[in-house]
Amino acid sequence: MSPRAKSGIFVFAPIGGEVGARIAAVARQYDPRLAALDQAPHVTVAGSSGMGPIAPDTAREELDAAIGPIAATTAPITLRFGRPTRFMQTQIVVLPLDPHGPLRTLHERIKTSGLRAARPRFYFTPHVTLNLYRELPPELLISLLSERFDEAVTIDTLEAHLTRDTGESRSLASWKLGG
Repeated sequence: MSPRAKSGIFVFAPIGGEVGARIAAVARQYDPRLAALDQAPHVTVAGSSGMGPIAPDTAREELDAAIGPIAATTAPITLRFGRPTRFMQTQIVVLPLDPHGPLRTLHERIKTSGLRAARPRFYFTPHVTLNLYRELPPELLISLLSERFDEAVTIDTLEAHLTRDTGESRSLASWKLGG
C-alpha cells in the first residue's frame, strides 16, 4: 500500500434520521456527483484524516477482530455540527465536528488497533462533506455556507467500506456501538 493512499478500507459513522436526510438533500442540490455515489451522509472515523485507509486486502475477520470489540465498548456518540466551512482553501464544503472528546477517542482506538493503514493525508479533522466534486459559482457557495444543521445527531453504527479514490464504495462490515 502506498504511504499516502487514497483507496482502501475506510470506517464511516452514518448520519441518519431527519438531519441525515437534510444533509443528503443539500448534497443532491449542490453536488449531484457526490449524491450519485449513493452513500449515506457520514463521518469518516478512519481512512482519511488522522489515519490513512486500512489496507484493502484486510480480511473481514481481521476487521471484526479489531473493530468489533471497539464498537461493542463504545457508547453511541452525540455530536453537534459547526457552521459549514470550506475545507483547507478548497471548494470542498464540510460540516465540521469537534476533533476532541468521544469521537477522537473512537478514532484513536481504531488507529491503534493494529490494523495496517497508510499514513494520513491530514490531521484528524472530523466532518460531514456537503460538496466535494463541484466547483461552485460564488452565489451558490455563499448559499451553501449559509446552511445550518444545529440539531444534535447521534452516531450509533460503524461501517467498513472498501473505497476507491474515485469515490466508489462497497460495504464490507457493520457494527453497532454498544458501550
